Amino acid sequence: MTVSTLPPQLGDILVVDDTTANLQLLAGMLKGRGYKVRPAPSGETALRAARASPPDLILLDITMPGMDGFEVCRQLKLDPRLREIPVLFISALDESEDKVKAFEVGGVDYVRKPFQLAEVDARVRTHLAMRRQRRELQEANGRLRELEGLRDSLTHMIAHDMRSPLQALRLAVDGLRFALPNPSAEIDETLQAANDSVTKLMEMITQMLEVSRLESSQLKPKLAAVDAVALARQVVTAQCRLIGARSLTFVEAEPIQLELDPDLIRRVLDNLLGNATKFTAADGQIEVSVERRGEDLAFSVRDDGPGIDPGLTAKIFEKFAQVQGDKARLGSGLGLTFAKMAVEAHGGRIGVNSEVGRGSVFWFTLPLSRKLIEA
Repeated sequence: MTVSTLPPQLGDILVVDDTTANLQLLAGMLKGRGYKVRPAPSGETALRAARASPPDLILLDITMPGMDGFEVCRQLKLDPRLREIPVLFISALDESEDKVKAFEVGGVDYVRKPFQLAEVDARVRTHLAMRRQRRELQEANGRLRELEGLRDSLTHMIAHDMRSPLQALRLAVDGLRFALPNPSAEIDETLQAANDSVTKLMEMITQMLEVSRLESSQLKPKLAAVDAVALARQVVTAQCRLIGARSLTFVEAEPIQLELDPDLIRRVLDNLLGNATKFTAADGQIEVSVERRGEDLAFSVRDDGPGIDPGLTAKIFEKFAQVQGDKARLGSGLGLTFAKMAVEAHGGRIGVNSEVGRGSVFWFTLPLSRKLIEA
């Protein structure tokens, strides 16, 4: 006695053909190879069977009385429960236009009659394997999205819960300053450092929450007609107090009106300038410019810091990314991630041009005829 090495019911296959001999031949071959086979002698019967219990794959004849195979496939693809089922056409039609039509209505393969059983078997195996892989990938993606959702919810909750103790810490620092009207220089420096640290943590929490909202499309740009050059100048003026002895230059330009969210773009520029300050020497130079480039408005922040290996620049806009080169290291955080998402929410692009030892230029562009990306 011969024992099959294949496990039973490798897949549930619906075979549709109005010719009884073809049905029997295909059903016998597939059953012998371990598949569950359901024969259907017409298109109408096939649709009822598929809707009652969706199969894993359908072998479908084209030329049938009543509803032909093309129409059966169209109806299958209209049903959300059935549209992902692979349909293999088996037909005596051999014109190119028939084959093209078979693929246009949603078929994944085409076998010409008279068929070879070995060929049908090979194609059935291939498409069932591909469907299993797609299902496994969809399930894995679903689990990944669920885990990401849990992670983001936890991050959101932690960020919210951190605000209260940080506010209490800030009040405590302010209370100490009030209680010590004439502190020593050392104590005053310590209190200022504590206050600066609290401010930095509050900024990080805000960025974390807003990145989360941008990712979930809950944070939409609030558009207003703004002079983009004046906005950039205001940011540069405010940053002058924070850069120490570094030289900060703004390249003047004519006013340019643009629809944008001034708060978001101001924070983008703040983040890029803060990044430039962090990696520019105490006596280094930073330059900010705004200019038209074709149909875009380009903002640039140039520094003469240590630069970044061009092969690593693609990573620096990722969440919590750390990029380390021979002479430069960009710290982890969300400032650049926020900048990227805020710019892209305006329909713009962001990037960096850099070379180790020769500084970096962080830039972003906004279309002058801006169109927001749909959520």
